[in-house]
Amino acid sequence: MARLHLLIRPEHILFPALLALSSTALAVPVTDNLDVGGAIRARFDHDPDRDIDKAGFDTLMLRATYTSDTWIGAARYRFYGKHYPYQYTDRIGDVAFAEYAWVGYRFDADRQVQVGLNQIPFGLQPFFGSTFFETLGNVVGLEDVSAVGAKYIHQQDDWNLQLGVYGRPAWPGRGTSNGSTYSTVVTSADDYVPEGTRNRERQIVVGRLARSLQLGDWKSEVGVSALTSRLENKDTGNDGRRNAYALHYLGQNGPWGVQLQGGRQQMSPRNPGSDEVVTFGGYDGTFNVASRGNLYVGDLSYSFPGTFADGWISGVKVYGNYSRFDKSASGFDTSERFILGTSFSVRSFYIAVEWLNGRNDPYIGGSSYTDSLAQGGTDHWENQLYANVGYYF
Repeated sequence: MARLHLLIRPEHILFPALLALSSTALAVPVTDNLDVGGAIRARFDHDPDRDIDKAGFDTLMLRATYTSDTWIGAARYRFYGKHYPYQYTDRIGDVAFAEYAWVGYRFDADRQVQVGLNQIPFGLQPFFGSTFFETLGNVVGLEDVSAVGAKYIHQQDDWNLQLGVYGRPAWPGRGTSNGSTYSTVVTSADDYVPEGTRNRERQIVVGRLARSLQLGDWKSEVGVSALTSRLENKDTGNDGRRNAYALHYLGQNGPWGVQLQGGRQQMSPRNPGSDEVVTFGGYDGTFNVASRGNLYVGDLSYSFPGTFADGWISGVKVYGNYSRFDKSASGFDTSERFILGTSFSVRSFYIAVEWLNGRNDPYIGGSSYTDSLAQGGTDHWENQLYANVGYYF
């Protein structure tokens, strides 16, 4: 009842707005090939250890999609601000950035090229698991990352090849930090980051090769990915490198799903001080990441077939996801994240409820934001409850 009372307080008006939208807002088919739409989302954060009990606006997203036999394209832009965790800003839109924006050409049903801000083809796609909050792969700059360049996709029978060549990471958006992008990318540190670095990433080359196959009762995909790029240090004027590679497995057996991935990120920056960290940023913040480390991800899910409550509820899924970043530098504590959650749709609303657990995790439980992924933070498990409710139109 305390939670219900919180949601209907006057300052938390998002649910009435969502309900009003649900009867009026629809994707707009501008032509047979073009439609525009978006989403409005609310978020809920409950962490009694830090006296956090927040409910309010999360995101406004606007999108456009174009599809034809030859030409394709997509763009989505996100707006944040005013509400937790951006309560330090005055207005919605004070934090805003593009998620993706690209145009493409289909040579045929099996071959296409995308040019612009598009997702790099690395590891499990499009995410490293079933979670809404995503894994530690996201905060070390490998999961759900878009960059500016060209990507070629070729499907040949059971084989899928993707090659990407990118000039730079995502364009900066609007915010109060140097980390003003949707993707977590190499970024110059803000003043509040101790021993932060000033690198920028250029000449990014990514490749991913995957094969679909049947392993017993499991419809499976196995694949390998690799990334290399140049790190330009703004202080020394010298160039280092970023290399990463991964092996992944994706399996589906009826309602059961398994996703596994193991890989390594190896950066050799040319910092004026220590080369053991590189500063990354995104979502209006910057923080240090260990230059060298192994990333492991495991995800188990179960999707309930059919609908419930006379068709109101559909797509019910439960899942558990564990990710781990083992750092190579001496004295750097391991970072871990464990998420138990469920996602489902209630008519036009998509809902995710997750119990977040993290150790040396910059986003969970109040560990050190700037150093958890480098030297480490509190080095003990923290947890909180998170939920997101979105109306997609």
